[in-house]
Amino acid sequence: MSFVEYSELIQEGDVAIVYLGHESMMPVKVQQGAQTQTRYGVIRHSTDLIGQRYGSKVTCSKGGWVYVLHPTPELWTVNLPHRTQILYTTDIANITMMLELKPGSVVCESGTGSGSLSHAILRTIAPTGHLHTVEFHQQRAEKADEEFKEHRVGHLVTVRNQDVCKEGFGVTGVADAVFLDIPSPWEAVRHAKAAMKKHGGRVCSFSPCIEQVQRTCEALAEQGFQEISTLEVLLRVHDVRTVTLPLPDFGPAPSSSSSSSSSSDTQPAAPPPAAHNQVTCKTTTPPREMAGHTGYLTFATKPRT
Repeated sequence: MSFVEYSELIQEGDVAIVYLGHESMMPVKVQQGAQTQTRYGVIRHSTDLIGQRYGSKVTCSKGGWVYVLHPTPELWTVNLPHRTQILYTTDIANITMMLELKPGSVVCESGTGSGSLSHAILRTIAPTGHLHTVEFHQQRAEKADEEFKEHRVGHLVTVRNQDVCKEGFGVTGVADAVFLDIPSPWEAVRHAKAAMKKHGGRVCSFSPCIEQVQRTCEALAEQGFQEISTLEVLLRVHDVRTVTLPLPDFGPAPSSSSSSSSSSDTQPAAPPPAAHNQVTCKTTTPPREMAGHTGYLTFATKPRT
């Protein structure tokens, strides 16, 4: 099992996602002889998981059942242990697109946090790219490094425990893209520029406050970055449902022989069946509530030097 390669069978040491329902999932480290308790009963790793195919339907001890899914960055984002506030798929998708990441890209990131974005970056740049990620907090850096190795992507990432605003990323002239998610990103802009390749690249900064965005944009402009832009992504999910609507009544259809027949011979038309007065169709309705502001994404381009 790897977060960047798909495996058919569940093996000991894998991290699998146990799917109990649309709003209920949990990551499980598969170990010989271990058991996992769920509301549907016990899952025995030796007999219920190891050797089974990912996506299998597993029956628990109480008779209920769950699905066991292969881990992906998207599933990890909604199941990971939160050591910090994290980025979610809506913002992550825009970041990976706007940074123009692809297999073989070299990326610098700070800070690592809980590793939500890191896993998405690693899948995008695999198998030949590399991620240099910097985390100020020592315990978070150690835990992130441990998770990367457990998820079998350790060969694609280098974790450094240092202050990116003072010490930079630990590399010079190698990055195709840089991502900043720190309290004062403007202090790290010069280090981001130094880490990027001479032929240029893209940089992104995530900030929750507009005052942070203003100072970051000023620093980017001072360092010679171009195409500076800021956007905010708001997800609005519509509800699809089936509705039955009445058809309008335009009165009886005109008869072709009405002009030649007398009014006394005309019989009133029978009303159509009730089912013919309705139509069933699919429609969408906007949400009554939706998630609000998460943060601002500021992008810029380093020109060729």
